[in-house]
Amino acid sequence: MSESKKVLLAVSGGIAAYKSAFLARELMRAGVEVRVLMTHGARAFVQPLTFQALTGFEVHTDLLDETAEAGMGHIELARWADLILVAPASANTIARIAQGSAEHLLGTVILATSAPVLLAPAMNKHMWANPAVQRNCAQITELGHELIEPDAGLQACGDVGAGRMPEPEVLSEIVISRLSSLHRAHPLEGKRVLITAGPTVEAIDPVRYLSNHSTGMMGYALARACRDAGADVTLVSGPVALNVPVGVKCTQVQSARDMLEACLKACTDQPFDLMIATAAVADYRTREAVPQKIKKSQDEMLLDLVKNPDVLATLAEQFPLTFHVGFAAETQRVEEYAKGKLGDKKLGAIVCNDVSRSDIGFGAVDNAVTLYFAGGESLELVKAPKDQIAKQLIFAIAPHLS
Repeated sequence: MSESKKVLLAVSGGIAAYKSAFLARELMRAGVEVRVLMTHGARAFVQPLTFQALTGFEVHTDLLDETAEAGMGHIELARWADLILVAPASANTIARIAQGSAEHLLGTVILATSAPVLLAPAMNKHMWANPAVQRNCAQITELGHELIEPDAGLQACGDVGAGRMPEPEVLSEIVISRLSSLHRAHPLEGKRVLITAGPTVEAIDPVRYLSNHSTGMMGYALARACRDAGADVTLVSGPVALNVPVGVKCTQVQSARDMLEACLKACTDQPFDLMIATAAVADYRTREAVPQKIKKSQDEMLLDLVKNPDVLATLAEQFPLTFHVGFAAETQRVEEYAKGKLGDKKLGAIVCNDVSRSDIGFGAVDNAVTLYFAGGESLELVKAPKDQIAKQLIFAIAPHLS
């Protein structure tokens, strides 16, 4: 990240404090500079030395610590942070912040900062449902801070319900998204974007299917990039092992016909400004899926295949006011085939890459692509992580939407 991204991670008392160590590491892996503040209660669960070893910086603990004041006092700490994340946010900490208390370091820093403040509550399900806690949460929101809804599930006390702190990977993505909104331009502000991603699955019988090697990584990276660029993003995804990006609406589908139906419904409900088709849609399906498992009784099995509908071409024809971007994953004559699809499907642009390369093919972390526009422009993007490629593509495509 070229821009400065500094997060003050405030850890309050609760068993979820152990997750905050993993959260600090996730943020640092994303290029964020992290400082840690711990309440007295947090130190009963995790030692400050843990965070010092992870971040390389001394942990801030006491409001009137002479050493801390000499280095980075509460005012300087409040000025330093681009964003403050309280994770976990205990019921007691939420109450103190809601009251504007300045009797401890965390409350003082929050009163003194102009940075966004995010809180990730973590507590027993009965505490979370208590009217007093909910009243304090409402007050937190009125003060302009953001509450991250807790997860539901098995809790440390044995109860099952809402109150778990979200996983570090999820919190890290939320923080990165908020930081991006602070530092980056928003070329898709106010735009609606539809993205297809992943493979489709075409049933042969109840246990077998036709599919491909697509992992959905590029499509999900584009969903994050569009979201960070200010767009309202809808994702239609085939079966993948990826978490839906925070803030993105997602419809999960199986077959090519399912994907087309979901896209048509989304486009009919409200038109999109941009549609990016990264999904690897199966070209063929069996004429009929057999209702019972086919037994292995012969040396050969013949499948009667019929052509699937072309999702992108159908959408481009029915919704011509939307700017449609296709993806061409080829193994030979990449440019020729990509430009052919660009014209045949009447697209605004197409992104092509050579999936025969093991370093950028299906499942690879990196990608290298060339972007061709219908007007004749082109842009080559050299090998880079897919998230970076996605951002470059969005900034290149955005000016064409007008």
